[in-house]
Amino acid sequence: MLSHERVWAAIDALASRHGMTASGLARKAGLDATSFNRSKRVSPEGRERWPSTESISKILKATGATLEDFLRLVEPTGSLRRSMIPLISMEEATSAKILNEDGTPTEGSGWDELEFPDFGQEKVFGLEVAGDTLAPLYRDGDVLIVSPTASTRKGDRIVVCTAGGEILAKELKRRSAKTLEMTSLVKDQEDQVIATEEIAWTARIMWARQ
Repeated sequence: MLSHERVWAAIDALASRHGMTASGLARKAGLDATSFNRSKRVSPEGRERWPSTESISKILKATGATLEDFLRLVEPTGSLRRSMIPLISMEEATSAKILNEDGTPTEGSGWDELEFPDFGQEKVFGLEVAGDTLAPLYRDGDVLIVSPTASTRKGDRIVVCTAGGEILAKELKRRSAKTLEMTSLVKDQEDQVIATEEIAWTARIMWARQ
């Protein structure tokens, strides 16, 4: 399972490797300079805060590091456990009853598999982006590692599959018993509200492989 402390330590180590502070690395990646401040790593109530998967993707791109490089910083001994997770297409993701009760895709379509670090108790699968449906943030061929069982809070990036078969990638604004309110990840697009009965499934984006 990925360790909260080790993930943050890996960000610090990556910054140091490139002669920067964590704030400098954030700026180089086009993020707010305070994104990786120590005060952002734990809430005032003492709850662990994790860096967003997109922010990690951006610092890897900015430094030229690979996911493997970053994972070696998370666990230098190479003992980070891995597992094979389902990899499905967007077309498969819109099929009826795509998810089992445990949050993994059904095997009826004979999905492919992808090796990925173990997220512990969370059920995850890979969703391969097709076409420009989720552009410009995610493009054809990108793989989103998502978890339908992970807890979500305001500001998390999520994937939503509507009952009509549309796949959306948004930022969670508010969830109630009747509606799901989301903020667009694309500038100048309006917020969107979807009734709960119009949603087939939702999943938190844990990582983006681009």
